[in-house]
Amino acid sequence: MGQVKKSRSAVIVGAGAGGVAAAARLAAAGWDVTVVEKNDFTGGRCSLIKRDGYRFDQGPSLLLLPRLFRETFEDLGTSVEEEGVHLVKCDPNYNIHFHDNVNFKMSTNLPLMKQEIERFEGIDGFERYLSFLQESHRHYEQSVIHVLKKNFYSLLSMARPSFLRYLQTLHPFESIYSRASKYFKTERLRRVFTFASMYMGESPFDAPGTYSLLQYTELVEGIWYPIGGFWKVVEALVEVGKRKGVKFRMNTPVSQIVTQGSRATGVKLASGEVIEADKVICNADLVYSYNNLLPKTSYATSLSKKAASCSSISFYWALDKQFPELSAHNIFLAEHYRESFDNIFKKHLIPDEPSFYVNVPSRVDPSAAPEGCDTIVVLVPVGHLLDHDTESHRGTQSGATQDWDAMVAIARKTILRTLEARLNISLSEHILHESVNTPPSWKEAFNLDRGAILGLGHSFWNVLSFRPKTIHPTIDGLYFVGASTHPGTGVPIVLAGAKIVTEEILKAEPGGKVPWVPNGAEVTKESESKMDRVQPMFGLFHLFIFALLMAAPMLYLKYGAASGSSKWATPQIGKDW
Repeated sequence: MGQVKKSRSAVIVGAGAGGVAAAARLAAAGWDVTVVEKNDFTGGRCSLIKRDGYRFDQGPSLLLLPRLFRETFEDLGTSVEEEGVHLVKCDPNYNIHFHDNVNFKMSTNLPLMKQEIERFEGIDGFERYLSFLQESHRHYEQSVIHVLKKNFYSLLSMARPSFLRYLQTLHPFESIYSRASKYFKTERLRRVFTFASMYMGESPFDAPGTYSLLQYTELVEGIWYPIGGFWKVVEALVEVGKRKGVKFRMNTPVSQIVTQGSRATGVKLASGEVIEADKVICNADLVYSYNNLLPKTSYATSLSKKAASCSSISFYWALDKQFPELSAHNIFLAEHYRESFDNIFKKHLIPDEPSFYVNVPSRVDPSAAPEGCDTIVVLVPVGHLLDHDTESHRGTQSGATQDWDAMVAIARKTILRTLEARLNISLSEHILHESVNTPPSWKEAFNLDRGAILGLGHSFWNVLSFRPKTIHPTIDGLYFVGASTHPGTGVPIVLAGAKIVTEEILKAEPGGKVPWVPNGAEVTKESESKMDRVQPMFGLFHLFIFALLMAAPMLYLKYGAASGSSKWATPQIGKDW
């Protein structure tokens, strides 16, 4: 696609993955685009920490759902490879370490997985694993088609027959842990195939069963890593955008989204300068934006009371030697699995014995550390920052205090003790220097509400039509992209959201031309399925009945289990150990 004459303008607040992708897409459609960013680097949490020849991924370190990354570049007339992004596959996916030094190697290699699963589940365990993959495959494909590539404007959007017919097979009313328990007999493998819900900032005991799609993409498509760090993907999109005319203004914080009447007309910078535009796309944290960049409303207040995802204490360690006992991706699971998640998501603290993730980028990318040395990133999920008034309102907190200096010290001691005991290594004495991120630092650096690194939570009542919309409900010309708006968190999901948002904007223009649609075909709301448009109330009625039927077992679990019946009971932790 060549340069197109500019006719319309847009200003984008924030140069995170969603903002950068939306900028490139609008520029490809001929728009004059300016991106303003408070920091001196692009990528937001997808940025790098560099020191003395060591390089750390500040946030994401696993590239999942590669098809969504490739689609973004292909829509822009290029490819991941053409833009110099070299992806390497991590094999094995993970080494998973249990509390008693028993290990599990997770891989896309079927013979290896057969061997690993049968060690714990017996001869017929592999067949149950294939059945689990079949279900997670359905979750994956149906979510991509019916969630990640569609907008949800209201409850009526969930009543679309094209979506509703798949709702039951997505298992949104069951937890991912309960779904895994139907396929795996042992507690160990239930944990192996549910811990990834942490990537959505959710406990596996609360995250909808739909999210087994994460296990599917890992187990079938694999885990990938961009040489040079995850930021290389964002950097490539920035360069594509610049070639198409996008202007990036760094160190440029925004103080206000400017409105005239009921329409967004631009942004006011902290310096007092106003940038006018036909459309505004906000890629800053959504809850922060509603409460700080726009006039305060009851809706903004209600967003602050919505359940947020977890946060993290993240350690970035530069080591003066290599530890081959650690692979590129490592998971250390707590002995008291459920209790550890309850400490995070109900008490908003650090568990006494946390499950945690260890990334060693230098294992697959030697440029991440000096020769003979390792870089290590340790992510310890912890509760988000407490707003005691809000937590009291929700009834989820009872006077706990968060002393982050103390919690960092506890986390460091616990992690080092766990690594050294389970791997039989002496790691602490080889740490040359350390950087740390905590909920307060995440909040300060990226304006994250409550320091929640994955935005708002992802329970069923906080996704689809219940999630904050990509379009402001009352201000024309104002759109949102990022972790807390539809379709949700995670870099590939946010890239899908950038496509949804830019197509929304282009649909509203005369002619509705979208460059990445074959032959520049017009894309309007009229192109939606006729069935979806003419039968919304029919679908809404069935959605209501279906929700009642699906809620029955959940209500029984909550209120009826005490009666003594165990028909619907979730398998007890430890019973099948």
